[in-house]
Amino acid sequence: MTDVKPTSVFVHWLGRMSYQTAWDLQEDWLSRATQRKQEARLNTQSLNPPIVQHLLLVEHPPVFTLGKSGKEDHLLLDEAQRAEAGVEWVRTNRGGDITYHGPGQLVVYPLLDLEAIRPDIHWYMRSLEEAVIRTLAHWNIQGERYPGYTGVWLDVNHPHRARKICAMGVRTSRWLTLHGLALNVNTDLSYFSGIVPCGIRSHGVCSMQGELQHTPSIIEVAQVFLSAFASVFECQTLGLDGAVQLFPDLPTDSIRPLAVG
Repeated sequence: MTDVKPTSVFVHWLGRMSYQTAWDLQEDWLSRATQRKQEARLNTQSLNPPIVQHLLLVEHPPVFTLGKSGKEDHLLLDEAQRAEAGVEWVRTNRGGDITYHGPGQLVVYPLLDLEAIRPDIHWYMRSLEEAVIRTLAHWNIQGERYPGYTGVWLDVNHPHRARKICAMGVRTSRWLTLHGLALNVNTDLSYFSGIVPCGIRSHGVCSMQGELQHTPSIIEVAQVFLSAFASVFECQTLGLDGAVQLFPDLPTDSIRPLAVG
């Protein structure tokens, strides 16, 4: 028996989009969804219709992002070095420490109302990890949880070889979720040398490309992930076929607000 309530989630493939644009899109949804929930509580009404939930899939141009609990000295490149490497630098309000986003990495931002699914942050984080673990299993990569750490790892039973393949950092407010996960598909891992990834000095990072004889495309991985996500969260993903298209360098003025109600 499960405590998860059936729900529908709208899927959006945003292609290559700046980190700030994707963040603004999330914050706009959060602001309007929060207002709807507050109004419903003040009027002692149920949310009808419920909050519309979304799943954003995106690739970012090179960017280092620092979570609210992170340490700035985990950024190892100064401003001139970042400019030379072509990497942006953004302080953000998600959980976690510092990480890198860039081409060849599947970034997933679930915008969910956990109150309508299952109001449990621990369950939510473990469920995101499970969706990634199932995605990796499709390519016979054994993704695992590493006690004491978030995200998805390889070779956790051999600490000297343990390495992270998927980083996670989220924010929740009134059970509404922002930010999410970043799975290294064919990411240029050299960029991670400019930071202490996730603030962890003792372990490295890896990618699907480095573990396989061939490299799946971002779109292939996105499709498998969406199937795994729908199974783990017991939800219906809407727009799965139509949303997974490649729209590189999507102009900011083409972005429309995400539906809330």
